[in-house]
Amino acid sequence: MRVYSIPMRTRFRGVTRREGALIQGPAGWGEFSPFAEYGPAECARWLAAAREAAYDGWPAPVRGRIPVNVTIPAVGPDRAFEMVKESGCRTAKVKVAERGQRDADDMARVEAVRAAIGPDGRIRIDVNGGWDVDHAARMIRSLDRWELEYAEQPCATLEELARVRRMVDVPVAADESIRRAEDPLKVRAADAADVAVLKVQPLGGVAAALRVAEACGLPVVVSSAVETSVGLAAGVALAAALPELPYACGLATLSLLEGDVAGDPLRPVAGEIEVRRPVVDEEALRRWEVPAAGWRRRALAAQEHMDGPPVIEVGP
Repeated sequence: MRVYSIPMRTRFRGVTRREGALIQGPAGWGEFSPFAEYGPAECARWLAAAREAAYDGWPAPVRGRIPVNVTIPAVGPDRAFEMVKESGCRTAKVKVAERGQRDADDMARVEAVRAAIGPDGRIRIDVNGGWDVDHAARMIRSLDRWELEYAEQPCATLEELARVRRMVDVPVAADESIRRAEDPLKVRAADAADVAVLKVQPLGGVAAALRVAEACGLPVVVSSAVETSVGLAAGVALAAALPELPYACGLATLSLLEGDVAGDPLRPVAGEIEVRRPVVDEEALRRWEVPAAGWRRRALAAQEHMDGPPVIEVGP
């Protein structure tokens, strides 16, 4: 196990450094990087995804390139405009409902993104469950003047998502309601979303995510958990294996980090990422490496809640 800590270029959902563990096995490297607030039971899925990557590998791809969106944090409009232009992407996901910011800040950011991406580009907003139902309906209608592709997780609960979905014309996407749910398929039963946002680590691996995609019966957007190229490669593998891929995926997130652990990072070119598995570079990894003891304890705690063979050996 090797542990990294990489600064974020911009504060993102309250995170200023992205930290995680890398695990090497016969199939390659896997990433275990649950966020700090996640407990052992929830972290078990993340560890299962790392085990799959390191020991089992992934399904064969059905496509060689993945269209991706640029992710715009809760920055000012000028910086948002620059990030879109620098990305080369034709789809942008814009973070809104940042704590301490106003609705007017969200409006200005989305307006700037539309100006940068042009009339033919696509814009989606990500609320991370930050609005109540009435606020969500009001803001989605207001922001739709810039033609939203969809609104991701406008409210926290499935019941709220279903209510918002009936109140607006913009499609609703579910993210946290899938990846943090005990039963990811409840989103379909609740008639709460038009789009499913799937992330490999929170769902327990590529194979598990493919099963969720098939069972939920919704169009899928594959997104990252702001990982290094090791974790992003699993997301790329999922997107590459899906029978259909109607939307750009949220896998162009290395731009949010100050560095990476791979010698050939998974960065987009002209709005697409090539389907490949980058190689961890020892020099790059050493630059960001920190002691592993805390993450080893966290992995051992998660392992207690995980089915199948262990990933981390108990002992010194």
